[in-house]
Amino acid sequence: MTPLIDGLQYANWSEKIFRQMRAGGVDAVHVTITYHETFRETVLNIERWNRWFEQFPDLIFQGFTATDIATARQTGRTAIFFGSQNPSCIEDDIGLVEVLHRLGLRFMQLTYNNQSLLACGCYEAEDSGLTRMGREVVAEMNRVGMVVDMSHSGERSTLEAIAMSSRPIAITHANPASWHPALRNKSDRVLRALAESGGMLGFSLYPHHLKDGSACRLQDFCEMIARTADLMGIEHLGIGSDLCQDQPDSVVEWMRVGRWTKRIDYGEGSASAPGFPPMPEWFENNRDFQLISEGLAKVGMSTDEVALIMGGNWQRFFSVSFDPKTATGLSLDDGRI
Repeated sequence: MTPLIDGLQYANWSEKIFRQMRAGGVDAVHVTITYHETFRETVLNIERWNRWFEQFPDLIFQGFTATDIATARQTGRTAIFFGSQNPSCIEDDIGLVEVLHRLGLRFMQLTYNNQSLLACGCYEAEDSGLTRMGREVVAEMNRVGMVVDMSHSGERSTLEAIAMSSRPIAITHANPASWHPALRNKSDRVLRALAESGGMLGFSLYPHHLKDGSACRLQDFCEMIARTADLMGIEHLGIGSDLCQDQPDSVVEWMRVGRWTKRIDYGEGSASAPGFPPMPEWFENNRDFQLISEGLAKVGMSTDEVALIMGGNWQRFFSVSFDPKTATGLSLDDGRI
């Protein structure tokens, strides 16, 4: 059977949520462990996850390779893959890319909305593209087996990352801007380039990324996925829910502001309602993925196509993305060396 995989979550983790994952049959989740944290602060977040792995070994375990997805299915657990939404965790030290990969970091965004040491974010007025350090870090991420994620990046930076990366990149949580013109959503030009390079798009359910926000209908969301499949090809699509379940509104301030400003940045939300928007009624937690599967079937997708979107494509992407490469370009685990 094809696995169920979510390409991005940032929940207020608890036993309740872990049990909802199991109730929803979620086999693997890419979880955010860093927004603006330094290297040491990121390690502290990994320590927190280590305690959860120890406390709930019957529900979750840390994933390192794509084979862990099969282990999750065989043991009735959810594999947790770490990711960062900002390169703050490597500070200004390229050597920390490999260190964090060894600790389990499998995704890293080159920027979170703003200009970083590596690339330009989608909120900047002008996108200068990848920086000198950014080009070096992309090459190092390719070498060690860490996915380049451009979910919060500007257009030029994203196109340059696609062109420069020797491995397919991911946009783990975004939607087409042609469907809903949020700054975070992606143009058809970017989506075509992503598909041509073998990359992956994870469709976001965060209301600010949805047409009609929290009132978005399941049918509209699924029809958008079907249209995107026509644009990109079914094999490049998955779900990246961006679920921030049970987080207090104060966390939004940390996500948007970090330490870079003294003012409150409301981002794409309304200044009168700076907290988390309500999720659509058809997707409130990890037990609701089946509703998306049913919705995709109703808009005309086959069983096989639905399975690819709900996890099959992410599984294939993980299998070519997480293993380090030797100087010969062969995987350390491919059996030929």
